[in-house]
Amino acid sequence: MQAQRQLTSLLSQLNTVIVGKPAQVRDCVACLLAGGHLLIEDVPGVGKTTLAHALARAFGLHFSRVQFTADLMPSDLSGVSVYDRGKESFVFHPGPIFAQVLLADEINRASPKTQSALLEAMEEKQVTVEGETRPLPSPFFVIATQNPQDQLGTFALPESQLDRFLMRISLGYPDRGAERELLRGQDRRDMLMSLEGSLSALGLAALQREVLAVHAADKLLDYVQDLVAATRSGRWFLQGLSPRAAIAVIRAAKANALLGGRDYAAPDDVQAILPQTIAHRLVPVGNAGRGPVEQVRAMLDAVPLP
Repeated sequence: MQAQRQLTSLLSQLNTVIVGKPAQVRDCVACLLAGGHLLIEDVPGVGKTTLAHALARAFGLHFSRVQFTADLMPSDLSGVSVYDRGKESFVFHPGPIFAQVLLADEINRASPKTQSALLEAMEEKQVTVEGETRPLPSPFFVIATQNPQDQLGTFALPESQLDRFLMRISLGYPDRGAERELLRGQDRRDMLMSLEGSLSALGLAALQREVLAVHAADKLLDYVQDLVAATRSGRWFLQGLSPRAAIAVIRAAKANALLGGRDYAAPDDVQAILPQTIAHRLVPVGNAGRGPVEQVRAMLDAVPLP
């Protein structure tokens, strides 16, 4: 019951800042509860960065924001060693990646070399600088935003990095009522400054343990394996899902169940999170005529429920 109250309060706070997008906000919270990294993709100006800021503040975590640009270097993220004359030695100055939440704004505007610097951090929760491995704070999340790939000055994220993101969501334009509220309401930046964290790092860790404890019956695991097998059949996608992606689906479904106040995951939870969890990892077959999200939904309709 306490977890449910905490999550209800958290969602309520976020929905006051990001109006008219309760489903996307819920997905974002589920992603972080599942311990995954989040990618928010959309055109500029629809609230991607605001949502990322709001998530970090609502979870009560220390965060840093990096504006990714074409000239951003890996050392700008990880940090550098500078010679200290007083100590007669090099002293490491940690970069912005040493935070509990890294807001990687417009991540696909950085060069592939800089994007690859995040791979070790996202998977191993550590960075290697000048031959020395340094652990990152716990928890460690990357909340990244990116613009559509057809916009000028963007670099496509490599498949290996996309696979590190548990979920990819898109906000889309607000409906007329939500946009009117935005036009009438106070500035979103001012609202962010007044947003008080509903959780702390310890509270988040407790909720993540509850996510792990959510029951997944054998029949549900059969259903997930059927979906994974469908992605590998060659009918829908060029390449299928990896075992890591299958584990991500289970974790996200469990988090969605916890948000729904249940201690067990159901097929509805899998269906609710599947497009956001796997579409960015897949390429539809050439004659499909659909995008990845639409193809995942078509596959969902074709795979029978347990």
